[in-house]
Amino acid sequence: MYTYRLEESGQAVSKASNASFEVELAQPLLPPTTGSVLGVALNDKTLVASLADAFNDKPYVAPPKTPVLHIKTDNTHIGHGQTIKIPADRGTVYAGPALGIVIGKQACRVSEAQALDYVQGYTVVNEVSLAEVSFYRPAVKAKCRDTFCPMGPWVADKSLISNPNDLTIKTYINDELVHETGTDQLVHSVEKVISYISSFMTLSEGDVIIAGTPLRTDALAIKDGDIVMVEISNVGRLANPVETE
Repeated sequence: MYTYRLEESGQAVSKASNASFEVELAQPLLPPTTGSVLGVALNDKTLVASLADAFNDKPYVAPPKTPVLHIKTDNTHIGHGQTIKIPADRGTVYAGPALGIVIGKQACRVSEAQALDYVQGYTVVNEVSLAEVSFYRPAVKAKCRDTFCPMGPWVADKSLISNPNDLTIKTYINDELVHETGTDQLVHSVEKVISYISSFMTLSEGDVIIAGTPLRTDALAIKDGDIVMVEISNVGRLANPVETE
């Protein structure tokens, strides 16, 4: 099952399809869910390894032992086919290919063993960001700009995903494959981040957890005129044009 949202006669409409090819992608879609969106920073093994020296310096002295969180506010949320607006005077903007974990029912203090019972399904997220200077304290100005969190095209039901910790994630810019990673590179598993967040914050139906983004190299830089696509195996492909705001 694939659930998605689009606008019809000025109204947001939710729909479902048993096959992804039945979903019309020629027109822009709305974000597939309307819940809160939480990102997990420093949850990629390559990214963490690249920062090893910095972690051992003051004021941190050691790498974080629990997930580091940030919020992608409502103004950042756009759907498949909608336009990413990037500033002309704030430096490089990077795509952030990631798995989105969509919560299916209220989750409060759930164990890792039970975590997937609270998942509706998965979506594709492009966690767009300016260059970051502090991963311990993700900057609002870098991460919460308008249109900086495309999601979609749909929510793929969890029954379609045998193991969310073993999915391939590919990023294309203008139809060229520029980056490849996978959820096997997560420092903290899908189950662990759900359990950890729900230990102090009740998650609601429709909330999304961004499992983690990779090290942002020049390969993931996006600019005016680009079409950026993030594809996750068994989940779907999210495509968005890029324009200077």
